[in-house]
Amino acid sequence: MRWKQFLTPIHSVDAETARSSLQAPGVDAEIIDVRQPKEYDQGHIPGAKLIPLPQLQDRLQEIDADKPVYVYCAVGGRSRVAAQMLSSQGFAEVMNMKGGFKAWNGHQAIGAEELGLELFDGLESFAELLKTAYGMEAGLREFYTSIASRVDDGDVRELFETLARIEEKHTRRVFQAYLQKVDDQVDESTFSEQIVPQALEGGQTSQDYIDRFAPDWNKPEEVMELAMGIEAQAMDLYTRAAQRESGDAREFLEQMALEEKGHLQQLGQMLDRMLGA
Repeated sequence: MRWKQFLTPIHSVDAETARSSLQAPGVDAEIIDVRQPKEYDQGHIPGAKLIPLPQLQDRLQEIDADKPVYVYCAVGGRSRVAAQMLSSQGFAEVMNMKGGFKAWNGHQAIGAEELGLELFDGLESFAELLKTAYGMEAGLREFYTSIASRVDDGDVRELFETLARIEEKHTRRVFQAYLQKVDDQVDESTFSEQIVPQALEGGQTSQDYIDRFAPDWNKPEEVMELAMGIEAQAMDLYTRAAQRESGDAREFLEQMALEEKGHLQQLGQMLDRMLGA
């Protein structure tokens, strides 16, 4: 089974193309803002409906699937994941607005919009699923630890230290599942170092990932944008993987998706507090 099929292709358009399309006569489209409420309050595209990314999965029924759907955020990271989620749920015409609201206002967008984690590729068994999940959680733990060491804001640093500890618990739980369901003789050191590549995306380390997206560490909102995109992608991957499994595998994946959703909500709440300060 090829799990790469779960990474639903999306269509992205630049801000000028989106503006022209939305202003064309007779166009009736949904515009979805997946930022946080404080960001929306500070300015948004006219007619846009606010559905923060952490809430999107629970509010799909509020979006008309028969209309074209334009999705945007601050710079394009969160909206790309949101567009992927909508496409995977059967929305036929979804456009991610590259550059986000900053580009709409004529500003240069910061950071990249492609926040994909192509981890579930070529898995053929529950054992392989657990190995990849372990690698994903270990990569996230390393990534959050790296962020915590780079940011100056005390509250942001504390949040990412907490997230790193949670990912550490996840890796242990995945390993315990491997012991119970696959091989009770392997030790975690061997499992971690020889079986599972600790990477975030396609073999990349957390440093590679940081270098690729290069957020401004003195701007907490950019760090949060990156982290929310990663957590949303993880939640989406686990959710869609669970839909194609049964039994132990499905239960495991659903629980992981639920916990990633909780992380995403934590990040959203932190961003709201930052913007309200």
